[in-house]
Amino acid sequence: MTIAPESRPLLQLAPYARGKRSPVTCRLKCADACSHPAPNQSANEYFKDVASAALTRRAMLGTMAVAAGAVVVGAQVAGAPEAAATGWPGSSGHKGLSFRPIAATPAAVDDVIVPDGYEWNAIIRWGDPIMPGGRAFDVANQTPQQQALQFGYNVDYTDILPFDPTDIEDNAKGRGPGRGTRGLLVVNHEYTNPGIMYPPELDAVTRRAVDRAAHGMSVVEVKRKRTGAPWTYSRISKFNRRFHIGTEFRLDGPAAGSDLVKTVADPTGKRVFGTMNNCSGGTTPWGTVLSGEENFHGFFRTSGTNPRDARYGLRNAAPGTGWDADDPRWDARNPGYENEPNRFGWIVEIDPYDPDATPVKHTAMGRFKHEGANVILSKDNHAVAYMGDDEIFDYVYKFVSKNRMRSGRSDWAREHNKTLLSEGDLYVARFIGDSPASEIDGTGAVPSDGSFDGRGEWVPLVKGGRSMVPGMSVEEVLVYTRVAADAVGATKMDRPEDVEPNPHTGKIYVACTNNSSRGGTPGGRIAPADEPNPRNTNRSGHVVEITEDRGNQLATTFTWNLLIVAGDPSVDGSAYFSGFPADRVSPISCPDNLAFDQEGNLWISTDGQPGSIAKCDGLFKVPLTGRERGHVQQFLSVPAEAETCGPVVDSQDGMVYVAVQHPGENGSFAAQHSYFPDYLQDGEDVPAGAWRGPRPSIVQVYKEGRGGRPGWFDGPGPFPWQRTGSGA
Repeated sequence: MTIAPESRPLLQLAPYARGKRSPVTCRLKCADACSHPAPNQSANEYFKDVASAALTRRAMLGTMAVAAGAVVVGAQVAGAPEAAATGWPGSSGHKGLSFRPIAATPAAVDDVIVPDGYEWNAIIRWGDPIMPGGRAFDVANQTPQQQALQFGYNVDYTDILPFDPTDIEDNAKGRGPGRGTRGLLVVNHEYTNPGIMYPPELDAVTRRAVDRAAHGMSVVEVKRKRTGAPWTYSRISKFNRRFHIGTEFRLDGPAAGSDLVKTVADPTGKRVFGTMNNCSGGTTPWGTVLSGEENFHGFFRTSGTNPRDARYGLRNAAPGTGWDADDPRWDARNPGYENEPNRFGWIVEIDPYDPDATPVKHTAMGRFKHEGANVILSKDNHAVAYMGDDEIFDYVYKFVSKNRMRSGRSDWAREHNKTLLSEGDLYVARFIGDSPASEIDGTGAVPSDGSFDGRGEWVPLVKGGRSMVPGMSVEEVLVYTRVAADAVGATKMDRPEDVEPNPHTGKIYVACTNNSSRGGTPGGRIAPADEPNPRNTNRSGHVVEITEDRGNQLATTFTWNLLIVAGDPSVDGSAYFSGFPADRVSPISCPDNLAFDQEGNLWISTDGQPGSIAKCDGLFKVPLTGRERGHVQQFLSVPAEAETCGPVVDSQDGMVYVAVQHPGENGSFAAQHSYFPDYLQDGEDVPAGAWRGPRPSIVQVYKEGRGGRPGWFDGPGPFPWQRTGSGA
């Protein structure tokens, strides 16, 4: 039933990628999702029109918590300089980390660019050994056994947890010791790129096995001499751990054990081997880490006859990974494995502090292409998780735990808290704009009231243990969550990726990365522009700000506005920054992951700038209040063909961390496009553990003069990957 992968071309690339910068990314990361019809073919109504039929604009405004002093924005400044953003006199933005914004970096630059006064190095790279028996990385001699003992490949969600798990709760309340001098680095590994990872003589069976071991997650102990100083990783620690395709996971929640997740290999429906395509995630207030299983559809072949499978992009086509040649479960046409795809697409929870703990997949949180999940506590200590389904025209979700978090340092309290995501209510968002339809014409022109805004509601899918979707059981709602959300009329969004609650204000921020199909195919089921997604052919994306009614995370209604409509203002008149002068911001496109510093500023990492504005992806600071609201300022850029992931900003420490994913993605093993982070030149000796080629890595940025010898390097200095800022 399968074609031997050895006979398939390694990559058969689409001629272009409409929403991304690279067809390589489209093939490897999301199985050419944008080259196929959008999975969401629902006939959901145009909700702004529905709302205007029932409510006048005046009545809606009367019930909204409208921001005071809305600014009417005039014409954008044409021909504004492309150089760095400029702050008000003597300012680098709002409160928090002090820096002079860098200029936008041309897309071909193969370097990490940081501001003047800062330097960077890599904490850990793909292939660095982290487990007993792991050897120094040797690209010519990779084995699946060694990769399972090494740091995995394409890095995404990242956090450095304090060494004592009880400090996480204290930190959230502003009284903890910060990250201290000893911590646990937790990282997701999303996917692999065989074309640049392996020498051509490596046989296909070994290559696929190494790929499977390079997916998943890593936990690594890190140390430093003092706060504010760079970290080095501990090569041997009892906490170091790898999660990959061979790791056993436990399914829990209402769908666990149902007939929809049972297979011949697991007749209980409660035991799954592996996690893959781990994208973003979140750290919980009780000290565990959540990871989103995103583009799982590209790993499976199905019969192609089930419309519910089609809603997830599953097709009767050979998976690009070729894993179906090694294990029957990757071909769901095989008898007994029809449900194997249903065992992926969940939120995963791991406990970094317990190396023996079995990781969990939470069915109560729904199954879709999770970018991640981020938890904030309600006033009465319910865990509230916000989630995005990373696909064009898909949805934003909220989960509310049935039970409450228990404070305290006891093991009993922590074990209770680790069950909070196993049971609760699941909602999907419906957004309603407040402007006349004539003012939302797909150009991105700002409405006459000066902002894109409106009201919304959280529509229940599962509540009180009961299905709220007619004709679907609880188990069906949770396994086929997209179908359930279609049925209740959720709002189609422009690729909602990271959804982050601001721990200081409780407001929610949604990164809508892009959607080149918005407004296309008249008469088809492709949604036109609406106020929460105001641009047709939206290549640069936008960020939505949600305020729960009465400041209550348990509310089922909210107000919303667009914080930014991204773009390069020098060439894009639709770029909008909450009224901040467009000629004073850094160009920004394709917002992806979000983070907050201790002062409450938003930080945005991007994924797709090379293809949308011809600049390297980067990390940007955005104040959220006062006259600096919307003032986008670029802090760093990542190397050629890479995306910026997993930002962590510790303004108290004066440090920033990012995951550099898929550097040099368009190269080949014989002709690499990036040499990050080792930057070894032709003719140079290659030290043990290094490589003249790209290695996805976790980068730390710190004040100049605080650095030192990277702890993972066994050879003599100097260290070419330790770079100082190049300034604006």
